[in-house]
Amino acid sequence: MTDFSTIYKLSLVALMCLAQACSSSCPVLDCWFVEERVGRGGGLTAPTTQEKSLLHIRKSSQSVEPSGIPSDINPEKVFYVTDPAGTLCQQDLNPPKGSIRKPLCEVNPFLPQPSTLKWVSPLTDSLRSPIYLQAEWLSSMHQGLNKELTVASIMRAPTASREHSVILSVTSKTPLAQSKLGEPVTLDCGFWVDRSSPLSRSGFAVEWRYQFRGEGRLVLAYNGKTDRLADIQEEGATLDFDAVHERGDASLTLQKAEVRHSGMYICTVYLPYLVAQVIMELEVIEPPSLSLHPSPLPPAVPGQILTVQCEAAGFSPLSLELSWQFKGANGQTRPLGSGSVTGHRQAWDGTYSQSSRLDIDTTTVELGSGGELTCVAVHAGGTRMASTTVTVVGFSSPSIEDSMAMVGVALVLYGLIKFVSWTFTSSDSDEPEKKTK
Repeated sequence: MTDFSTIYKLSLVALMCLAQACSSSCPVLDCWFVEERVGRGGGLTAPTTQEKSLLHIRKSSQSVEPSGIPSDINPEKVFYVTDPAGTLCQQDLNPPKGSIRKPLCEVNPFLPQPSTLKWVSPLTDSLRSPIYLQAEWLSSMHQGLNKELTVASIMRAPTASREHSVILSVTSKTPLAQSKLGEPVTLDCGFWVDRSSPLSRSGFAVEWRYQFRGEGRLVLAYNGKTDRLADIQEEGATLDFDAVHERGDASLTLQKAEVRHSGMYICTVYLPYLVAQVIMELEVIEPPSLSLHPSPLPPAVPGQILTVQCEAAGFSPLSLELSWQFKGANGQTRPLGSGSVTGHRQAWDGTYSQSSRLDIDTTTVELGSGGELTCVAVHAGGTRMASTTVTVVGFSSPSIEDSMAMVGVALVLYGLIKFVSWTFTSSDSDEPEKKTK
């Protein structure tokens, strides 16, 4: 029994060690090295080149360098990156061995320079072109396998070296975020700074911007050095300032999601001369509420055209699919098409409404004795339905219950006719007898 307990404990320890080793492993990232071409310009955008590249990620500079470089990769585009925070070692950036799907990665040359933004410029007041900036700088952008992680990093290496160290990294775990209308929503943004870097001693700044269809606005800007917010701040947008300083958590919280909040958000973190940003998309979703007019429907007769309208209101985003279906007395459901669908109308709160009108010709559409008519709205927020009862009177093929009722009525009428006839016959036969007497 003791031996079994010992074996169990050793197995448990081994499994824990294995799990820890797997979780701490860092990937070799396949990247594209993108840079502007030298000496060729004149266009609206500078022409660029892209070349295959590799980033060997490790948490410590003492890690053993891997040997062997693929033949299709230029050795000068293979970089060994020390990331003490392990930001680039996360599972979403480290696919299983042999996996076809790869995380997205792009590397660019980076030029440190001061910012002219009024909430950033104080960071460089005490730094005048430090020697520390005279190095090889790279910026990298990474997107995880399931698009649930985005990482932007700024890396530094001594001149003419491929031994880089991450100085600043910005991460978001909500590249694609959704929220219901009126509910609070938090957009994740965290950053890490190498405290051994002299640039970390002059503070940081955080900026949130909104952009949608070519229009943008400043949501919030915070100077961590002076502990001040910019004068321009969107109502209901907040940061947890303690979390910003203690954990590098610069997540933005919108107290009440509105339709106008749908769009692209950019979280930017500044150090003196350095900047890194991540982009995320927010979609505010609200399903439609349905109503039918008229409701209930008046009884119809064969040959009549029934007109009913379905109103879908208060939904966002714009995309909506309206259709109709009919469920007969036999329980079978069949589609009736989309009807006549109107254009979208926008309400004061930014939500949309749309309606569909259905004309049912009872001479061509087999409704039987009636059934249930349903309007169906398919939306990103969920499928909604509204139903009403259709009653058809005087139809050509009566049901068994109606047939039995008509037989009963016929028998009663027949009995009444026979009774009246017998009464008159009896009275007529009594007249001659009275005259004879």
